[in-house]
Amino acid sequence: MSLSIHTKESVIMFLIISNQIIKMCLLMMVGFLCFRVGIVDHKGNKTLSNLLLLVINPVLIINSFQMEYSHHLLKGFLFACLLAALTHVVGILVTTLLIPQKKDRDYQVERFSSIYSNCGFMGIPLVSSVLGSEGVLYLTAYIVVFNVFCWTHGLMVMTGNMSFRQLKKGLSSPVIFGSVIGLVLFCAQIKLPSVLGDTVEYLADLNTPMAMLIAGISLAETSLGKALKNVRLYLVTAMKLLVIPLIMLLIFSLLPIDSNVLLTILVAAACPVATTGTMFALRFDKNYQYASEIFAFSTVVSLVTIPFLVLLSEYLL
Repeated sequence: MSLSIHTKESVIMFLIISNQIIKMCLLMMVGFLCFRVGIVDHKGNKTLSNLLLLVINPVLIINSFQMEYSHHLLKGFLFACLLAALTHVVGILVTTLLIPQKKDRDYQVERFSSIYSNCGFMGIPLVSSVLGSEGVLYLTAYIVVFNVFCWTHGLMVMTGNMSFRQLKKGLSSPVIFGSVIGLVLFCAQIKLPSVLGDTVEYLADLNTPMAMLIAGISLAETSLGKALKNVRLYLVTAMKLLVIPLIMLLIFSLLPIDSNVLLTILVAAACPVATTGTMFALRFDKNYQYASEIFAFSTVVSLVTIPFLVLLSEYLL
């Protein structure tokens, strides 16, 4: 009887994730078509991306903290921070082992792409659809840790060194500020006035459609046909979407932690390659076209791998 109930819950979870991903895929197609017919160009996509990263994501994070305080939620947030850090450490170890240093600089793009996920763009709408605001709260912990690792280790991977100026800029990003403000409001139980709160919620609701439009435009800018001939593209994608998430799933199955926290971190880790990789590649004169190809291909493949991992997690967590 219990097995039957568990199976039913697993199927429901799988259907919710699959349904959400289909919606996201349709939004991506809109973005893809907008670029192909000339409504949006590369410059417009960059503007939309900056708006999402610098305004909408921080506001969404602040909005996710606007809930009743409980020791359970704060404990879950702290556990999520620890698990997010563990996920990144495991990713660093695995990529260092499987992607050796080479004379060409593509290994830097491959290592970065294998470790860092699109946890904000893809993770937020997926987690929100399954776990609601509680899941977004835990995902915020992952995003904070992601930014810390990305602007320290990630910079070292891409550049071979790290300056204090770059680190300071990364750790003072709007996402970090939004997380700090949201956490203070949550712990102090300060509720935003209704007018301001509604405005914040309206902006937060833009996250999913805008993120998927940007992903679709980015997909239209790449040449996937050419990229599919590169064998290493499959290796990097497999590491990002299956190898590292499966390792974390096995580790999580051994931990006596709230399953909502574990599922949130798993989904974040299973998201496709971060768009930050392409931005860093452009900024630091690396192979940005290769970074874009990995991003685009992993985004398409994740439409299958994420539901699979969520279904598997229902039996292990």
